[in-house]
Amino acid sequence: MKEQSVLKQVADMARIADSYVSAWGDEAKVEEETIRSLLTSLGYDTKNDETLLKSAEKMHKKDVLDPVLVIHQDKPVEVALNLGVSARESEFSWRLETEQGDVLEGYLQSQIVRDERAEGGPLVFELPKNLELGYHKLYIIRKRRKAPYEMTLIVTPKSCYKQPKIEQGKKMWGPSVQLYTLRTQHNWGIGDFGDLKQLVADIASRGGDFVGLNPIHSLFPTNPEGASPYSPSSRRWLNILYIDVSSVSEFSLSAKAQQMVGSAEFQQRLQKARDAHWVNYTEVASLKMSVLPLLFDEFKARHLDKNSERAQRFLAFVEQGGDSLLHQATFDALHAELHAKDDSVWGWPVFPEEFRRFEDKAVQQFIKQNQDKVHLYMYLQWVADNQINEAQALAEEKGMSVGLYRDLAVGVADSGSETWADEGNLVLDASIGAPPDILGPLGQNWGLPPLNPQVLKATSYDAYIKLLRANMKHCGSLRIDHVLGLLRLWWIPKGEDATKGAYIYYPVEDMLAILALESHRHQCSVIGEDLGTVPDEIVDILRDAGVHSYKVFFFETSEDDGGFISPSHYAPQSMAALCTHDMPTLRGFWHCDDLKMGKEIGLYPDQEQLDGLFDDRLQCKQGILDSVAWHGLLPEGVGRDASMVPMDSYLSEALQLHVAAGASTLLSVQLEDWLEMDKPVNIPGTVNEYPNWRRKLSMNLDEIFSRPEVNRIAARLTEVRAKASR
Repeated sequence: MKEQSVLKQVADMARIADSYVSAWGDEAKVEEETIRSLLTSLGYDTKNDETLLKSAEKMHKKDVLDPVLVIHQDKPVEVALNLGVSARESEFSWRLETEQGDVLEGYLQSQIVRDERAEGGPLVFELPKNLELGYHKLYIIRKRRKAPYEMTLIVTPKSCYKQPKIEQGKKMWGPSVQLYTLRTQHNWGIGDFGDLKQLVADIASRGGDFVGLNPIHSLFPTNPEGASPYSPSSRRWLNILYIDVSSVSEFSLSAKAQQMVGSAEFQQRLQKARDAHWVNYTEVASLKMSVLPLLFDEFKARHLDKNSERAQRFLAFVEQGGDSLLHQATFDALHAELHAKDDSVWGWPVFPEEFRRFEDKAVQQFIKQNQDKVHLYMYLQWVADNQINEAQALAEEKGMSVGLYRDLAVGVADSGSETWADEGNLVLDASIGAPPDILGPLGQNWGLPPLNPQVLKATSYDAYIKLLRANMKHCGSLRIDHVLGLLRLWWIPKGEDATKGAYIYYPVEDMLAILALESHRHQCSVIGEDLGTVPDEIVDILRDAGVHSYKVFFFETSEDDGGFISPSHYAPQSMAALCTHDMPTLRGFWHCDDLKMGKEIGLYPDQEQLDGLFDDRLQCKQGILDSVAWHGLLPEGVGRDASMVPMDSYLSEALQLHVAAGASTLLSVQLEDWLEMDKPVNIPGTVNEYPNWRRKLSMNLDEIFSRPEVNRIAARLTEVRAKASR
């Protein structure tokens, strides 16, 4: 018993849950070995009970003042001081320096609200009410003590920002796209920021209010086949392969670049890359990275060397990017250099020993000796930043209520720039994923190291704040992938499979409050992807924080009879969708292509389980037909027996309009479904079995928007959404 109690005691302090409710509704216990491994990865000494307790006492020893206090603007600001009984109140005064530059001061004893020191509690005093929103510094000065105690005081709004049109009840629609899937006659084999501008204009002119994007975080230019947008090198920088090369201003000035791109051989390669049905990342990277350095040379000669106005804008961007931009640019430059010598170098775990950490001497030497190479990647980040900014500016100019919505991935790859230069924010000995569930009996291990909740608090949430700021730039809304991760994440000790994990809890109230503050600062509304096993406690917390929930039509069934919930009963503060990037397309779903393909690639080794999934699917389709028919939206000529009814443009349109007539503020549609495509863009749980993140749309944007049936569905969506608004 004793061992259990010490381990349990420290696990509670570290907020590691020793049990959880499984997807089957029963209580599952976490193995002690797992808890011990996770405690080790958090820095506890787990040799034996004694060392464990000792290290826990040290790690959780309270300072006189907590490092950070996050408080809603309308709440009293009560500050706790952890002082001994003998400390005299008259010895203390306080000073608050607000972010806005004001200074407030006072004495402690006139503002004390509670003294719980006799019971081992704190001495609590209250600061003036109605402090401005923002990040303030509180200093507690004690007589005869040299340095003051310090705290970051973060005052936040109660809930996230919403665009005026959302507040007024307007019901909106827009497509959610995977940017790389867009095809045009001018891109270089991958959808780019130029294509995005074209799509924004097309959707705005047809009444859409937003265009949703996959995560556009930086990936690995030197290892372009590592293409999952959800395993980024860093979440704070952009994927430079999305640069629209020919619209960079240096392109029209560089004779060398024009000559290279104009050559017959280059044009042939471009056409081949465009015509391919799957994105050929290796070829795209080769094409772009042979031209982009020439544009940087031009920029250097014309601007940097002359310190022109354009150069000054770039230097301001570099200054603002700070260490984080230096980490990213150095990583990409060094990776390119090492890969040129040995093409098996896929990420920093296989760099030569002396280059495996940003702070290594050899890396600092590399930066000094290769300034232009490092500056090249800073320049490319700047170009990408400007291009995404232009797309959002265009959306606003065209009258879209939201414009772009960006997608924040749940973590970073353990082989990229962010882990390479990590200063203790990430736990590199663990990775996040999901526990076993009905669709994935082995659970999921995403290979992404988690943020350390204890370090987050100790550093006043610095890494989290910078992450939000980087992702709320140049968009009107941010979708947070796996938003439940703000409450808890499934941590798996390095090297173990997903069944050997445990939930670790995060300071969710603080993190949502900071999200609300940054959301107002950037005038950026928030969508939380809350699918999967959703613990009851988070539902209300997210709703009160003003985060739009995610309603996928196929998953919205009633607990009583299993029938489909009418979209008119969805929470207004939500985004509704028929399909997502992790699901088959509408046609693929209806014709069970996902199940057939899953069988082919060995996802369902158990035939009985597969038969059950086919039966469930038929039942599901029948329920959909019944529900749409009951609402009077089933077109004439579409049968009522799901086993006989194919997915065609009439049924597809009926389903989209059925959800569009509902209560959700936002409705996301997929261009794939307008084109009646059947192949998915991603099959969760696969790596090499299927070419994930590569499948393009079946036709060019110009062709898509010249099709009468596409223009008809866009017009109908605008009409039905306007009616739903009234």
